[in-house]
Amino acid sequence: MSSLSPVSSSRPRASSRWPIRIHRWLGLIAALLWLVQAVTGSLISFHFELEDAMLSTASRPTDLAAIERRMDELAAAGPQSKVIWIWTTAGLDDRYVINFIDGDGDHRRARIDGGGEILRNRKTDDHSFLSLMRELHLTLMAGKIGHWILAIAGGLLVTNLVFGLVVAWPRRGSWLRALTPNSQGDRTATAYSWHRALGLWAAIPTIFVVGTGTLILFEHQIADLVGAPDVALPANPPEGAEIGFAAAARAAVAAIPGSRFVGTTVPSASDASYYAWVRAPGELYRGGYGGSLVVVDANDGSIRGAYPATEAAPAKAFVASFYPLHTGEAGRTIGRVLVMIAGFWLTALIVFGVLLWFRRSRRRSSGRNGGTRLAGSGIR
Repeated sequence: MSSLSPVSSSRPRASSRWPIRIHRWLGLIAALLWLVQAVTGSLISFHFELEDAMLSTASRPTDLAAIERRMDELAAAGPQSKVIWIWTTAGLDDRYVINFIDGDGDHRRARIDGGGEILRNRKTDDHSFLSLMRELHLTLMAGKIGHWILAIAGGLLVTNLVFGLVVAWPRRGSWLRALTPNSQGDRTATAYSWHRALGLWAAIPTIFVVGTGTLILFEHQIADLVGAPDVALPANPPEGAEIGFAAAARAAVAAIPGSRFVGTTVPSASDASYYAWVRAPGELYRGGYGGSLVVVDANDGSIRGAYPATEAAPAKAFVASFYPLHTGEAGRTIGRVLVMIAGFWLTALIVFGVLLWFRRSRRRSSGRNGGTRLAGSGIR
């Protein structure tokens, strides 16, 4: 929300010039990154459902035993093959993703329906358009480097939105005029009017969305800072034949009554434990994922630990809230729609802001050139 009005009546006071300069230059430096984040964030708001629907719209109820047979089949494909985890797609009901290593040692992900039927099986690094947009949103396709670039850009965006809100805040009695874009006047004045109005209408909720998204990128550091480490139980040595996935999933759901299975890692050679996640009644997650953990002993199916999200310590609950708040999942479909709208709003705000800067720069350049010509002609 840049204060680049050419109209004298809306010219900022001298006391507000320093936040205007900071706002303007921070925006120009990071505008491209912000635009990528805003556009991709809007595009992936419902990408889980879209990905599932493009494969198939047929619905098959979850059959844990059938899914276990599919997992065993994938794990027995060759000497290097093994299943790493299975998770809900968070899209259509009764859809799952199996992360596994095939017989050739390639990391793959198979999307299956509730009956274990494979709908798509491809390498982890093979992206569809929507999954590519998700990777751009999360890491810029640059791994940890992209992660940190986005973390810094996110912090700058929150700062810039706050500065923009301070600059655009109307004086008493002028709120209606500020919130109503003015289509009269030259193009720069019109663009400024739209930029300011857009900012005032949705800056605060967008600061919230962007802020929680930035916090996600620092999730582990924040968890350490506030004393909310991940649950890590001592390794559980295998003692012979282990229970299968179906029994473990049932045990996890039974450990927290009313919960719904979300996903689990599978036991390793050194730790016979299923770390299973479920969505418990009353927790912040409302859609595809869940924030409650149940650790199941793969040796006998007993519960090593159950950690409902609704009973988490305040520090743990705070860290666990970042994702469902950022994505809008805490508000179900309405919340996700609002987050998508915030992405489109931010896109428009960035475009108007950049256009304002270019027009202002062009005016300044024209003014300097005109002044030089007048000086050269001897006119004072």
